[in-house]
Amino acid sequence: MSTLTPPLTDTAGALEYFENKVAFTTGPIELDRARKAGDLVVVDVRAAEDYAAGHIPGAISLPENKWSRFEGLSHDKLNVLCCYSQVCHLAARAAVKFAAQGYPVQELEGGFKGWAEHQLEIER
Repeated sequence: MSTLTPPLTDTAGALEYFENKVAFTTGPIELDRARKAGDLVVVDVRAAEDYAAGHIPGAISLPENKWSRFEGLSHDKLNVLCCYSQVCHLAARAAVKFAAQGYPVQELEGGFKGWAEHQLEIER
């Protein structure tokens, strides 16, 4: 068996993995719908100059050098974290830090690149 193929009998492991994936990640289309409905905070963790060049409408800018301030995050709303792309780990690292302080978090799969590729609105 290839190391890239999960064991066929590990359905419990697959269930746990995908339940967590659904709970702690979202896609661009889902985020667009949710942000229009309100009651969440979109947190852009990219560098401030990249945020200024274009970001998800209504997103707050919280680059890594400001993570310790937790400024703009909400304990009462879901904080959806956005970084550069699918292979960027800034949002995941921010999620670890913020969740450890009791902030509810979710990661935008595909990051800002995924958002832009879906031709969703960009605020400048």
